[in-house]
Amino acid sequence: MSASRYTYLGPEGTFTEAAMRTLPEAATRELMPMVSVPAALDAVRSGEAGGSLVPIENSVEGGVTATLDELATGEPLMIYREVLLPIAFALLVRPGTALSDVKTVTGHPVAQPQVRNWLAAHLPDALWESAASNADGARLVQEGRYDAAFAGEFAAPTYGLEPLVTDIHDAENAMTRFVLVGRPARPAARTGADKTSVVIWLGDDHPGALLELLQEFAARGVNLMRIESRPTGEGIGRYCFSVDCEGHITDRRVGEALMGLKRICPNVRFLGSYPRAGVDPSDVPTLRQGTSDSEFTAASDWLTRCLDGRA
Repeated sequence: MSASRYTYLGPEGTFTEAAMRTLPEAATRELMPMVSVPAALDAVRSGEAGGSLVPIENSVEGGVTATLDELATGEPLMIYREVLLPIAFALLVRPGTALSDVKTVTGHPVAQPQVRNWLAAHLPDALWESAASNADGARLVQEGRYDAAFAGEFAAPTYGLEPLVTDIHDAENAMTRFVLVGRPARPAARTGADKTSVVIWLGDDHPGALLELLQEFAARGVNLMRIESRPTGEGIGRYCFSVDCEGHITDRRVGEALMGLKRICPNVRFLGSYPRAGVDPSDVPTLRQGTSDSEFTAASDWLTRCLDGRA
């Protein structure tokens, strides 16, 4: 396995590359752009790379389905870290292009909803066509296939383009979340400000099935940060659920919630426990009464005393 190599969703000049370069270890790794999320993750599965950074969630568009589906299927992988990156687009053009010259624009499909209002206000007649990535859109503009691309301003020098307009975004404080994925191993140590990710399949479709799943978390005071349904491919109405929750698998409340899910669901895939990006442990709210590790231990000790006749 090449632990010194990391892959990412390419080509060069993507927001994923920008997020990758925020990782301290990126300076000591060979960074390899890949044409798609499946290709980036398959390189980890095959041992060609030791890790891969891929987008998983956007604050405007929600989950990145290619990543969610790849993590739910195939040879298991684990998340070891997350990165949050503020997202603002630039309109990249070939030198000498004016705004009035722009008749066709391109970018990643996830970018379009984030610039839709700007497009309607400034380029209402421009034709949009999607590209494999924002950086790939910049490459297509360089080749003359489109007049402009929405991408990160930092991609302009790579493709010999100019930022005609910068800081474009319909939603203030737009963010994309990226995850560093590797082969399964022991989770990162608990920090006190952690997140746990799992994929859950329901056993059968019956009234209250989803409620039963959610109650495993609620009864133990585990806060859900994201829950998203994804089709399993087994037919209409067949779904699995991608879930992020607060806490670490070594937290008693989280570990017992996962055991509860495993009892009632045919398949639960653990995707990792890892530090929450940008959150200091001192900023994590106090746990509600009855959900701390010490209270779980005290309850277990009480049950033991009951069984021993010492209650």
